[in-house]
Order: sequence, then C-alpha cells, then structure tokens
Amino acid sequence: MTTLDTGLDTGKIVGAGLDRVDAPLKVTGSAHYPNDFALPGMAHAALVRSTVAAGRIRGFDLSEAQAAPGVLTVITHLNAPELARGPMTLLGGSPPAPVQDDRILHHGQHIAVVVAESAEQARYAATLVRVEYDTGKAVLDLDDPRAQIVENPWGLDTERGDVAAGFGQADVIVEETYTTPDNTNNPLGLMATLASWHGDSLTVHDSTQWPHNVRTSLAHIFKVPESGIRVLAPFVGGGFGAGLRVWPHVVLTVLAARQVKRPVKLVLTRPEMFTSVGHRPNSVQQIKIGATRAGDLVAIEHRGISSVAMEDDDYEPVSFGSSVAYACPNVLTRDRQARLNIPCPGSMRAPAEGQGNFALESAIDEAAHAVGMDPLAFRLRNFAEEHQVLGLPWSSNALKECYRMGAERFGWERRTPEPGSLREGHRLIGYGLAGVSYPFYQVPSQARASIRRDGSAHVRSAATDIGTGTYTVMTQLAAELLGLDIPRVRFDLGDSDMPYSPQAGGSGLTGALGNAVHSACRRLVQEFLDVVANDSASPLRGCLLDDVTVVDGRIQRVDDPAQGETYADILARHGLEELSADGRSTPPQSQELGLAVAGAFGAKFVEVRIDPELGLLRVARVVSVIDGGRILNEKTAASQIIGGTVGGISQALFEETVTDQVTGRIANATFGDYLMPVNADVPDMEVHFVGGPDPATAVGTKGVGEVGLVGLAAAIGNAVFHATGRRLRSLPFTLDHLMR
Repeated sequence: MTTLDTGLDTGKIVGAGLDRVDAPLKVTGSAHYPNDFALPGMAHAALVRSTVAAGRIRGFDLSEAQAAPGVLTVITHLNAPELARGPMTLLGGSPPAPVQDDRILHHGQHIAVVVAESAEQARYAATLVRVEYDTGKAVLDLDDPRAQIVENPWGLDTERGDVAAGFGQADVIVEETYTTPDNTNNPLGLMATLASWHGDSLTVHDSTQWPHNVRTSLAHIFKVPESGIRVLAPFVGGGFGAGLRVWPHVVLTVLAARQVKRPVKLVLTRPEMFTSVGHRPNSVQQIKIGATRAGDLVAIEHRGISSVAMEDDDYEPVSFGSSVAYACPNVLTRDRQARLNIPCPGSMRAPAEGQGNFALESAIDEAAHAVGMDPLAFRLRNFAEEHQVLGLPWSSNALKECYRMGAERFGWERRTPEPGSLREGHRLIGYGLAGVSYPFYQVPSQARASIRRDGSAHVRSAATDIGTGTYTVMTQLAAELLGLDIPRVRFDLGDSDMPYSPQAGGSGLTGALGNAVHSACRRLVQEFLDVVANDSASPLRGCLLDDVTVVDGRIQRVDDPAQGETYADILARHGLEELSADGRSTPPQSQELGLAVAGAFGAKFVEVRIDPELGLLRVARVVSVIDGGRILNEKTAASQIIGGTVGGISQALFEETVTDQVTGRIANATFGDYLMPVNADVPDMEVHFVGGPDPATAVGTKGVGEVGLVGLAAAIGNAVFHATGRRLRSLPFTLDHLMR
C-alpha cells in the first residue's frame, strides 16, 4: 500500500534491487541505438580533419575526392551556408559552428565533410581531400605566456574570513602543487547521428544525453522552428558526459542532409572520438592548508588553472569544492582558464570534482600527517556541520556515518601510522581514504502519466538513459505512486516530442525527473477523483487526495480500505479510454527552505599493494559508503558506484590523453594506446548506502552517478604514501613513480 504523502514511505517497489526493465531488449539485441537506424535512400558522411593545430587553410584540392565513386558532395567553408552558433545552455555556451571560415583552432578540427552513397566510399573519399595550410605556432601548454587567461568566468570564486591572518595562526602549513591530465570520454559505442529533412521539418537520431538541447540548438543554428524538429535517443549506451553538448559533427550531419536532400548518417571513428566529443580538461592546482597542532583547520587556499579551447566557454571550477568541504574560518578558492589550441573540452564523469577532490583530499592527508593525526580523525574533527558558504544547515548530510561505517567495514583500525610499516612478504601494503561530495544539481523537469482502459499506465518524458537505470527507477517510482505492479507500467523516454527533461548528467536527472513523475502521478490520481467527485455510484465520491491510497490498480479510502474501485472500472463507467496528467518539478531553493540543499556525500577506503622492486601497484580492495538520499533501486545505484569506482581507478592509474607538444596531435587516440583498466585491475569492492531521504524534495534522492568516481584518485594516492612514504601529486600514478 502507498500513501500519497510522498508516495514512497511504505511501498515495496521503490528501493528494491529490481532487474533493469530494459535488459531483455538489450541482451536480445532489440534495443536500437542511433547507429542501428537506417532510412530509405540514406547517404553516409565522413569527416576531414585538420592535420595542423593552428593557422589558416590556404586552399583545398577536391578534384580526386569529388571524382571518387559514390561521392555526392564535399562541404567546406567555401560552399557551406552561414550557420549561427548554438545558444547558451544550462551547461554554458555551445561549441563554435563548423566550416564557417578558414581558421584552424586545433588539430583534428572538422574542416570538411564528404557525403557518399556508402560509409566506405565516404571514408575513402575523405582521404583524397588535399589541404594546404598557412601553419601558425600553436599554444598547447598551460604555462605558455601567449595563452590568454580567463579569470573566474562564471563567478564561482569564493572568499571568506582573512586567509592571510589564518595562515598567521597556523602551527603547520602544507603548500603543494597537484596536476591532473586530460582524460577522454570513451564510451564503447561510437557516437552517431542520422538526420533527415522534410521541408523545414527535421528528424534526428543522435547519441545525445539531452534531446531537448539538440532540438533547441539545431533550431537556432539552422533558423527553423523548434516545433518542426524531433530528436530521438531511446537508447544511447555510455556517454560519461560526451553526449551533453551539440558537437560540430552533429551540425555537419544535419547540414549534409539538407545539402543532398537525403537522409545522412555519420558515425565517428575511435580516433575522431578523441577530438570531437569533449574531454576532461587538464589542471594545475596549488593548495595551501594551515592547521593547529590540535588538528583544527585555520586556513585553506586553493587555486586552479585548467585548459579551454580557443573559442569555447566550457568551465570546470576545480577549486570550488574546497569552499564547502571542511569547517574552516578562512578559505579562498580561485579558478582560471588558459585558452589553448585544443579540441573543446566538456563534462566527463564527475566534472570539476574529479580533479579538485584529488588535490584537496591529497592535501588534507598531507596536513593530517604534518600534525601527527590519523587521517580519518583529522577529517572528522573538521567536519562541516553546515554549508560553509551559505551558512545554512545541510538539508541532509550523513558523511560522518559514511566515515564510521567505511572504517568499520574496511578495518581501518588495522592501519599502522608509520609509512611502510605494513607488509606481506616483500609487498608493501597501504591504507588510504578520501572524503567526497558532489554538489546538488537539479533543474526543472516535466513528465506525463496516463492510465488506460485496461488499467495499465504509460509514463513518459524526454530524458535519456545512459546506463544509469532511468528506465527502471522511473518505472518503479510510477508503479509505486499509482499502486500498480511493474509489468503494468511502461515508461518511455528519449524523444524530444515528450515533455521536457534536462540532461542525463550532474547527478541531477533522477531527482528532477523523479519529482516530475511524482507530480504527474499525484495529479493523475486527482484526475480520477475529479471524474467521480459527483458520481453517486462511486464509493470515492467527494474524496480528496489525502483521503485515499492506491494499491493493486485500485483507489481506496484511507479510513475504510474496502471502499474503493479500480482505475479500469472508473474509466469504463464514464466511457473514457484513458486519463492523463502532466507533472513538473521545480528545484528547491536553499534560501527559501532555510537549508542548504545537499548533494551526495561519501567516503572511499582503499588498500593498495606495491612491489617496490618493480614499481607494480595494485588496488586490492575498495570500500565505498555513500549518502545518496533515497535510493530508488539498490542494484542500479550500487552499479553506479561500482562503475564510478572503476572510472576512479582508471583516472588514478591509467588514463592520460597525450598531446604532442610540437604538432598538437593527440598521440594515443586508440584503444590500443589509451590505457584503461581491464578485469585484472579491478579489485574486490564493497558498496554501502547510509542516510535517508533528503527532505528538500518530494522523492528525496540526491544522485549517485558522479560521486562514485570522486575520491578514488586521492584515496589511492594516500594509500601509496602510507605504503611507501612517497607522496604522488600528479595523475596518473605510473610505475616510474614507484620504482626504487
């Protein structure tokens, strides 16, 4: 039985670790991804990319390419129409429109697109395009004095107290520099776009995490009505942030389809994925921490600089998390960007926090060691009971419980304080931990819910599911709110014609969409009560929403459960085929609530084993304890943390996108060269959830998609220090850092 107060408190569907409802389609090959679609008369496109990082295009020789078999057209800046730049979005500005002039801003820039009858013909003809350049000297390094510096682009720098005075009160000061490299989103499925015009109407299948953004952006770029554009992405596969922006290859596919007046499909190659769909930008971070001998933080200064493309507005405030992470009276955070001749960066799982937490939690460990305090005790002593910038109590924060349960499950008490003091044979053993958080993020969302004559429900919204379990948890949520069994509920997504949904990213979709589904389902039950409000044949006549509960497809009175009737009976008696209701969610505002609306928190505990002779480092165990608010599905939530943990291990030990500092070419743009963990690199893992529903929203979720990755790099680095006494401050940790 479900009460309609929150719709969740007493149910048995939400929270259960149910199998994914979309799993049968995926394992049988029936789920169609953008690359799986084809249309009659479809042509294929292939990209031509710049082989220099800076300069201008002197000219093209297209004769061989145009004469190649099957070629329909070659589009360059010389024959492309003027395209507007995409609009500002919730995630910042759109990337620059492609093929608009002769300027080269980065190696791998899309400078032409070839359209042919087959994919093979298009790819071959693209190799025949000859380009002459006036080559410029590329700016490729954060330290290059020619790099334009962008100060505080989104106004997120913070300062409180008197940092200089705070350091004057410190008994111990730790001041170090930490660096993180570029990482590249590498979902297994290559990103694809299929575009088809019908007059000024456009249908697009795209590997996007945000269909409405694609629709809005393409309408702006091509100056056509948004109402005539439909974007479809019912199945996307992985994205890790790569599908959050409308990238130039999407625009070129749509342009090509308009030029040849046929459907056109473009599938990126793996090397093109490295220059076409964003990457985690590199960073250099200076942190200075002051503490007393008793272990109290008195000052934190965190300054970061990261890279951004020459004409892009992507921004990741890597220092911002330090402003709220710990109770400290004097804190300054500053972020800058350096404009380089690189592909446009973009969000990659746990953007900003993935880099910033590594620096902060490494430095916190260094400060704990400097004052002679256990790293866990140091963190607990400086726990922030309230939001340090807003000065408001958290809406919920179970970080202390995360620490305590994690320490117990991990066996932290076995840790000896001296580095190098734990061994097994000739291997050194290290224990490390990191405290983590990911900020609250929600934006407005909408959903529609319907119940049909047969008593089944259909709920939909234009969201996407990138493997996070959105199909499943929204089905569970709707089933519980409507009092139906899972097989009686269908949840659809991935279609921009459905009600508005924000992006799948930032750990914000489940909360925003869940609250919209909550609203739609409550309104739908109200619609049924409105139908029978004056129905003398209904035992629900005159009932208000708070007077009823829903169970087994039946609305019944709270005071007398025997008095009620099914959805199907109400529809049949009133000659209705279905009833529908729209719902929407509005993000809670901290100042209105008098609470700082909280994101997820967690603690990561790691054991490493190191062969000092070979520099061989293995992560042996990871325990993650997470406060993610209400957990809608324990299995999919745990899977998110497990996947994030693997990503964090990858960030710490393997991933580095290497750019040749002479040519600007990415030197390891294949799976053979870009290192990622395999099964043998992934250790035993435990995942535990603590805390409870966050009262700031109806559903009470806080998101777990991003926080799973945060903290692994720092925890591993801290464990390496415990094992060896060596403090590693640059990612990734490679064997040359560990050999004697």
